[in-house]
Amino acid sequence: MAARTRRVELTPAAEDLVRRLAARHGPVMFHQSGGCCDGSAPMCYPRGEFRVGASDILLGHVAGDAPFWMSAGQYAYWQHTHLTVDVVPGRGSGFSLEAPEGVRFLLRSRLFTDEEWERAEAEPPLPTGAEVTG
Repeated sequence: MAARTRRVELTPAAEDLVRRLAARHGPVMFHQSGGCCDGSAPMCYPRGEFRVGASDILLGHVAGDAPFWMSAGQYAYWQHTHLTVDVVPGRGSGFSLEAPEGVRFLLRSRLFTDEEWERAEAEPPLPTGAEVTG
């Protein structure tokens, strides 16, 4: 069976930070809520300390096994895009694990190519929080 279309990845700097955060805090996960301000940035939490909702969508895993969830409303908007999580200097005001490091995660995006979108459309629906424990 072919691998699913990659919907989310990390830059090398973001992957390095996620690995350091996981070494310090244990397994981590991401959630992209779609709220304003800090809610528009991907948030990194210790796995199990953020409860995903039944309609949250599991886009995939990053940095090995860190699940990356997105709210259904955001997914409706971003479903045609490939997302790259990057890390930049600056401090967000949220509860994301990187905040004390003086950096913050942010999303960079690009539209899927026609070939990527055709492949993604042919795949089974992505798992939701109702089906998977994150």
